[in-house]
Amino acid sequence: MSDSAPPTERNRLDEAESPYLRQHADNPVNWQPWDEQALAAAKERDVPIFLSIGYAACHWCHVMEEESFEDEAVAEMLNEHFVPVKVDREERPDLDSVYMSICQQVTGGGGWPLSAWLTPDGKPFYVGTYFPPEEKHGRPGFSQLLDRLANSWSDPEQRSEMENRAQQWTDAIESDLEDVGEPGDPDENIIGTAATIAHRGADRDHGGWGSGGPKFPQTGRIHALLRAHADGEAPSGGGLSGPQGGEGQPGDDYLTVVEQTLNAMADRGLYDHVGGGFHRYSTDMQWAVPHFEKMLYDNAEIPRAFLAGYQAIGNERYASVVRETFEFVQRELQHEEGGFFSTLDAVSRPPGSEPEADTEEGAFYVWTPEQVHDAVADEQAADIFCEYFGVSEKGNFEGATVLGVRKPVDVLAEEYELSEAELTEKLQGALNEAFEAREERPRPARDEKILAGWNGLMISTLAEGAVVLDDAYADVAADALGFVREHLWDESEKRLSRRYKDGDVAIDGYLEDYAFLGRGAFDLYQATGEVEYLAFALELADAIVEAFWDSEEGTLYFTPTGGESLVARPQELTDQSTPSSTGVAASLLLELDHFREGDRLGEVAERVLRSHADRTSANPLQHASLTLATDTYEQGSLELTLVCDPADPPSEWTETLAERYVPRRLLAWRPDDDGAFQSWLETIDLDEAPPIWAGRDAADGEPTVYACRDFACSPPQHDLGAALDWGEN
Repeated sequence: MSDSAPPTERNRLDEAESPYLRQHADNPVNWQPWDEQALAAAKERDVPIFLSIGYAACHWCHVMEEESFEDEAVAEMLNEHFVPVKVDREERPDLDSVYMSICQQVTGGGGWPLSAWLTPDGKPFYVGTYFPPEEKHGRPGFSQLLDRLANSWSDPEQRSEMENRAQQWTDAIESDLEDVGEPGDPDENIIGTAATIAHRGADRDHGGWGSGGPKFPQTGRIHALLRAHADGEAPSGGGLSGPQGGEGQPGDDYLTVVEQTLNAMADRGLYDHVGGGFHRYSTDMQWAVPHFEKMLYDNAEIPRAFLAGYQAIGNERYASVVRETFEFVQRELQHEEGGFFSTLDAVSRPPGSEPEADTEEGAFYVWTPEQVHDAVADEQAADIFCEYFGVSEKGNFEGATVLGVRKPVDVLAEEYELSEAELTEKLQGALNEAFEAREERPRPARDEKILAGWNGLMISTLAEGAVVLDDAYADVAADALGFVREHLWDESEKRLSRRYKDGDVAIDGYLEDYAFLGRGAFDLYQATGEVEYLAFALELADAIVEAFWDSEEGTLYFTPTGGESLVARPQELTDQSTPSSTGVAASLLLELDHFREGDRLGEVAERVLRSHADRTSANPLQHASLTLATDTYEQGSLELTLVCDPADPPSEWTETLAERYVPRRLLAWRPDDDGAFQSWLETIDLDEAPPIWAGRDAADGEPTVYACRDFACSPPQHDLGAALDWGEN
């Protein structure tokens, strides 16, 4: 096809910046991006749209491409009878939300690639995920399905039925995504309810939740359990001791479930023991074999749960996992100017293969005994490595082994007649050599688009890491925030764009971009006491209310007012791969309301939580972020006004903040110098001090803490630990 042909008669994905779309730029399919040209072509030709949604690190997306989209006969059928459209779900989560909704309603499941056939005006009439080239395992063959749908569309009677179905499905999407319930009061002690359900449903043999597989990280449940435990809540009715259930044991409390889950995620195949960082999810109930892609959002949200677990439980292994994950993120996912890339692929060429060799899932990460012994010079250390991580000739993944802790250090030390310290030293040396050897392997592809919201998640966790582990992480977070502000934030318009890729900025930000980045900015203020981050968080909060708040419906929509009109305007109420943007936004508005007397931030948050109270109360775990926000609304934050020089706080304060798990903690730094304080007020555009700062001066000329909750405050304290004791009683 020549370049002079009409745009929709050629593959246009070479014009896209998305790495996922560019992966399909050489397909014989005349792929279109989702834009006006493509939609207009479908109407002009009066043919359906074939919508294929995926992302760069999606394994089954690659499989379907190789099997079908690179096939000339399939391409001819798609080009002749449909307008084929490719969408990167990471760039367009709004489209993904709309059509995934009907996929889940109709098929009972979802996933990627998401395959949907739409009328020319965007209404779906057939939907699924991966389709094999020939009928297999109950799935129709892709070519046969295309032929059947094209013939049905050409038949007036069948087409009428398809259009009727499309309208019914569109109504179902609207009901699922746009529905707002009658305002009401959330159930009392919703965090206790959530923790009880999470405790009862936990897999007590393998950690986490779910049986059979796959098994996903459920970090919202971990935070709910930790909050309930800190509140003194206890399980009722016994917990599951295995997949079939049973009575809980003495001491079998919420913290036990957290510990079992964190241990499983840290010790088994979900975690990359050689290079740090977490894979996407486990394909089995034992957490042994993961889907190998690495996503920025997982390597933000999972370490955040480990930080909370470290404070609550004190297991140093959790702190090590966080440090190693931060090292991985900085080493492999960070732009030289500070922002963070999106993903690493699951597939790569096998070690030692030729450049033209086919890629294989997990090839970069798995090991054989021979590969270990080639990498590790000390034979005994190589043997220890293999026994510790279970590397065997048989393997557990296509003839190789996904590393996972199989034998405790003390058992191995006894077997090898070494002290535990000696064995640990040998094991660490072997790990270092394995890392160096692995660096020579062909690497998984990296999706180098930088997304505002996902960067916000990483900034939040780095900021929390600065509080709990090492204040140097705040510098890494600040660099990322600076990158996003420079490239994606329009200061004059107060608007946020979603995506940066090689200098190209595109796509208006969604609620998750504003909410996640706002939380990141606010968490960075809490970690550093630098008012500029608080000011930016307030700007983003104002933009959330301006662009996403619907006062008539009492909700926050995922897409901005005046944005592209789809068949439905989605809300994001449930936690999926990332936290619910509505829940995170509500939490952020509640926290920032402390810095704005009489402002509408708190009112908006309250109305959102009341609007969705029925569904949150009915299923608190599915709505984990809304549940956590509701809990904060019910219980109130523990406000800690910290009056000092924020650049040089007392060491006792920083040590106490690092060591103690404090649910609903809100750190409100303010300078003890009157001149500096006045400058702060000007920075956040206030004439008078907000309630959280007003009248809270340094007592006796010394750094002073005020602890407040639910309109009651402690006396001024110089000892932060004493202030926390007051707040927890």
